[in-house]
Amino acid sequence: MYFFLILFFISLSGIVLMIGKKLIFADIKKGEDAEKFILETFNLDEIKHIAISNVKKYGFIALVIILRFSIKSSHFLKSGYGEIKNKMRSVIKNYLTHKEKEPKEKEASNFLKMVLDYKNKIRKIKHKIKEEEGIE
Repeated sequence: MYFFLILFFISLSGIVLMIGKKLIFADIKKGEDAEKFILETFNLDEIKHIAISNVKKYGFIALVIILRFSIKSSHFLKSGYGEIKNKMRSVIKNYLTHKEKEPKEKEASNFLKMVLDYKNKIRKIKHKIKEEEGIE
């Protein structure tokens, strides 16, 4: 957001300078007076020197900000990764230790108990019938 605002104001100032330059030239007669006025008002060497020094200064500031951000973010990611890794290890250890313990037998539902009792009764009855008949 700020980047676009900065670009907007830079372009706005450039447009104002171009329009101002056109207005100044409209007032001055053509000829040597105009060229002399251009050289007096816009010294290109000074403008170039100021622009280069500002670019170097702000470039250095931007470089420091980018490096600081990258170092802080990498440190944050490394520390966060270490914490997550330790949590995962503890969860896995807890899971494995609970799994190694003897599992508690779950109680079967009443319906399953009734079916199992019924099967056992039928099995006993069949066994008795086979003994009485001498089949086995």
